Amino acid sequence: MRDELRAPDDISAGSAVPAAEESRAAAAGELRATGGHVYATMRIVLVCATGVLQFGLSLHPVLVQECRHRWLAVAAFAALACVTAVCCGWVLRRRPLPGALVAAGTAVVLAASFCAAVALGPERRFDPADWSFGLVGWHLLLLLLDRARVLVTVLAAHLVASMGMFLSAGVPDRSALGAAGAAAFAAVNVQLAVIVITRVLQQQSSEAARAAAERDHLATKVLTAQQWEKYQQSAFAGQLGSTLPLLAGLADGELDPRDPDTQRRCALAATQLRRLFAENDEVPDPLVHEVTACVDAAERRGVDVSFAVSGTAVPVPAQVRRELTGPVIAALSAARSRARVSVLRTDQEVRVAVVADAAADVATAATGRVSVEYGVYGDYLRLEAGWRTRQG
Repeated sequence: MRDELRAPDDISAGSAVPAAEESRAAAAGELRATGGHVYATMRIVLVCATGVLQFGLSLHPVLVQECRHRWLAVAAFAALACVTAVCCGWVLRRRPLPGALVAAGTAVVLAASFCAAVALGPERRFDPADWSFGLVGWHLLLLLLDRARVLVTVLAAHLVASMGMFLSAGVPDRSALGAAGAAAFAAVNVQLAVIVITRVLQQQSSEAARAAAERDHLATKVLTAQQWEKYQQSAFAGQLGSTLPLLAGLADGELDPRDPDTQRRCALAATQLRRLFAENDEVPDPLVHEVTACVDAAERRGVDVSFAVSGTAVPVPAQVRRELTGPVIAALSAARSRARVSVLRTDQEVRVAVVADAAADVATAATGRVSVEYGVYGDYLRLEAGWRTRQG
């Protein structure tokens, strides 16, 4: 599977976007590779077919049949053999043919076809003795298989040139013209069938690769969703770990709802749950959204809270957001009537500060990633959490 499962702290709605783009890019690369495998396999088949046709069927006519210029026929045969031999260097390694080799090879093949026709005589074009017409088509297939439009154009030009040479020898009778047409039709049809088969195989392979990529992508999404669900369950269980004993104490009568400490614990648990619920919302600015949830929970208790935000949103990991909002939750849950919360974002750091008329025994602790500053000024408590976006 190409998508990598992410660690729980890195799982978020936004992280799925680059992962999906990477998956699509990888799928496109795999589709191109699949098409390359089809052409590489077909070229190996064509090398074998060309070798068999040239040395099994064409060599004997070149050596024994009568012709005007035998040396020219032998030279054309040798040129075609050299083209096949040179192509083998790339074909047997399943690598695409270089453009320069394709261009030079095509020119050599067409020149060899002309020389072979001249050596045999234009009037004998398409005769059973014409060993070069069909063989040249196979060489062109070998060279231009992955360039279908160019291949069809060159094959058509080769056919037209051959017909022109055949007609230049004089007006043929009806039987000769029919035999030439049948020979040309048979040879060209087989070669066009190879082109069609290759295109069909390439299309089917691409569809199979696309279906496999989609299946892998869906499987990865399912695994990621399962991992995310498991992480959410553990996170909720961790948060409820401090809430359940509180509820149990209230239900058993062990805790007095009128006790200020019990009220502060209830306010703390309510604010933690509000922040936890807000953490799962898909919003453009998750940090401000979670701080707003904490402020809203305090305001519902009657605390007058002023909230200020400065700077543009920066990406903050979920675990860092929890640590940044921890002091806010602690101070707001302990606030008696007034509080002021501020969020500052710069390119280098993110700071969340809260000033509240709260008791001085509010527990806070710094972590490895988030620093916490603590101060008491008369009846007011000040807490500030900071996180450097670029760790030194």
